[in-house]
Amino acid sequence: MSTWSICWWVILPYIAIAVFIVGHIWRWRYDQFGWTSRSTQLQERRLLKWGSPLFHYATFAAIGGHVLGILVPKSVTDWLGIPETLYQDFSAVAGSAAAIGILIGAGILTFRRTAVPRVRATTSPVDYLALILLGIIVLLGIFLTLGLQDTSHYEYRNTVGVWFRSLFAFRPNVKAIMSAPPLYRVHAIASWAIFIVWPFSRLVHAWSYPLWYLWRPYIVIRSRVARPPQEPGTSGRRWRKIGVPY
Repeated sequence: MSTWSICWWVILPYIAIAVFIVGHIWRWRYDQFGWTSRSTQLQERRLLKWGSPLFHYATFAAIGGHVLGILVPKSVTDWLGIPETLYQDFSAVAGSAAAIGILIGAGILTFRRTAVPRVRATTSPVDYLALILLGIIVLLGIFLTLGLQDTSHYEYRNTVGVWFRSLFAFRPNVKAIMSAPPLYRVHAIASWAIFIVWPFSRLVHAWSYPLWYLWRPYIVIRSRVARPPQEPGTSGRRWRKIGVPY
């Protein structure tokens, strides 16, 4: 086991996890007003209404697939009686759909952010860095999922999954990740890099999803139509002479 292997597959993951946690705590403690997506809806809406939902829903699907594929051991799916070929085919179809959705959505949002001057003016350098890392992760994910190389139907759960779970057991299995194809390792490094950048970019808005909207009271909307004032004595309490009972 070389020094570089320890740096890439032991030190880098733990640094990324530490920066991810501490960075979010620091950001919430000292920059709550910056804890936002810094919405640019007022600057441009036409591209946003197509790119944003597609990107976000496809990202949720991809995250769910990674959770099942990496955190759930292969022995669990074997115990459930799920055939290996069925799992691989489903992962390929669902993963490809999610990856293509992310790619198209991110492409629309990136074009919008770079081509619209008013939107570009609100973009910070760290946001561009996050976009670049996200692009690398997505492109590699599509390349690996579609099996465009000899890694088609490669069982990453026996290598990448074992290594990832071993990190949280504080017994990193470097040999497992080193036996994975090179592009899988590049995909993992880019993923750790975006975890490092995450707390310092607008990606923090992912933790501010307004769940309380589900149980908040309905908003009462009252119409305020301008009406001419009524003449005295035409409605309500009329003018009456003094001494006449109501």
